[in-house]
Order: sequence, then structure tokens, then C-alpha cells
Amino acid sequence: MHELAITKSIIDLVQTEAKKQGFKKALEIRLRLGEYSGIVPAYIEDFFPLVAEGTVSQGAKLFFETSPAKFLCRDCGFEGGADRKNACCPQCRSTALKMTVGREFYVDSLKVE
Repeated sequence: MHELAITKSIIDLVQTEAKKQGFKKALEIRLRLGEYSGIVPAYIEDFFPLVAEGTVSQGAKLFFETSPAKFLCRDCGFEGGADRKNACCPQCRSTALKMTVGREFYVDSLKVE
């Protein structure tokens, strides 16, 4: 379960920002994750209260926003969503696809006091 390590990293990042920016409490943490990031938000939500205890993130609310995957077809140049069932370009049916969006995971924003 890599979500525990990811949750610790989120808390560490917020702690670092608290020192830099001088805030005392994080109220909201907004996370952006790609459709194919492999991260399970429910696990992060489960680990978060334990890992955040005693930090500026204790009691903060987590919000997850998912970015749909986008692909570039190397054959016809199409950019956008792909046919997931057949894993091919919706225009030319090629399987020569490169994912351009969909694996990301990052802290998008913080609401602090």
C-alpha cells in the first residue's frame, strides 16, 4: 500500500509550506489525481487522520479532483480521450497512443489560517 507513504508525503509538504508561509493550520487540502495515477483516494482518507495527528494538517478536509486521461495518437495526431474498451484512437483506430494527461498526482491548493 503506497498510499501510506503518499499520505506522509502530503503531510510533509504541508508542514514545509507552513514553515515557509507562516500559517498555523491547514483547513483544506485539494489534491489532483489523474485517472490512471493508481492512487486510491479512500486509502489516503483512511490514513490521513493518523498521519496528520499533531501537525498543521490535523483536522483538514481532503478534496480529490480527478483529471480524465488524454492521449496523443502518433499515427493521425488526434488528441483527447481514447476508446478505453479497445485501447485505440477514436478517429483512426490506431493503438499507437501516448498518454499526455492521466498519471499525475499533486497538491493543487491549500486553504489555511
